[in-house]
Amino acid sequence: MSKKLVSLLGAAMLALSVAAVTAAQEVKTVTTTTATKVVQNADGTWTVVEYPVGKEVIVDLTPAATLKGATGRATILRNPDGTTVKVNLTGVPADMATLNLYAVDPTGTTTLLGPLAIENGVGTYVTTNPLPLERFMIIASPESDIATFTPDLPVLFRSVVPTGLAVVPLARKDDDKIVATGEKVSAASSPYAIPMLGIPSLPADKESEVHVNFANDTFHAQRTTIFITPNYKHKGTTRVKAKFHELTGVPTDAFLTLWAVAPDGTFTRLGSTPNSGKPNVAEIDTAKNNTNVTLSDFGLFLTTEPSVDVSAPSGPVILRIIK
Repeated sequence: MSKKLVSLLGAAMLALSVAAVTAAQEVKTVTTTTATKVVQNADGTWTVVEYPVGKEVIVDLTPAATLKGATGRATILRNPDGTTVKVNLTGVPADMATLNLYAVDPTGTTTLLGPLAIENGVGTYVTTNPLPLERFMIIASPESDIATFTPDLPVLFRSVVPTGLAVVPLARKDDDKIVATGEKVSAASSPYAIPMLGIPSLPADKESEVHVNFANDTFHAQRTTIFITPNYKHKGTTRVKAKFHELTGVPTDAFLTLWAVAPDGTFTRLGSTPNSGKPNVAEIDTAKNNTNVTLSDFGLFLTTEPSVDVSAPSGPVILRIIK
């Protein structure tokens, strides 16, 4: 399976907390995720995502440029029986009495959630019953009859992309099949916002070569190959092997360092290798380093670092790998 490179820019922070919710004599664990802006499309106007079941996601709502000082936040909880949405806006202009909240699905079709109650510049909305919503974005508009989303609509607030979730592009039809998917991105700030590889989609206990692409044509380890083996030797971990066939582009005092990044933005150093001259080849093998990856999914990237002792990346990104 070939992998394509995507370089992503953005700034993101991720906070996780756990709350117990009791209902109908059943105790369910809800993980709360705080989302910050990770724009994955060029203009940020399309932010449809698929919300995970059982995770309360807090999503920032970006105000229009005309709403100076306004803020918005939505709390979204998708359960098997439906999705609840709570919205709080502040800094709404005093002369704005009506604002309508919509959910937009992957086809651009809108669902009117209801009017926001606005008082003294504060707008609030809470669903009265769970809604059949799975993949959507949220917009707030003064218009009351929006049927289909278009970028030129008078939108005053729109949801941003929650960190770690995938943008679902506007559905296109190709022989009656919806094509194109979004990227999952780690919660790390630029330049370390790295796409997830989709490890579960790779064959288990089988070595797969992935394609690499370099961040800079003049400063890299040329002829690099990366191999990934999920569920290596049936032990539930993933082996990553990187072979460097040409290191002339790497400074002799730098260490090529391979990193795995989790969806929550935490980094794991998988190994390092110096440019030691001739033979001008090297290898990083997590099976040999005892650093096989325990994450169910992760991203991979390569940096140059000043030593083998670093615990977090600081050097420039040499290559990223994308599913």
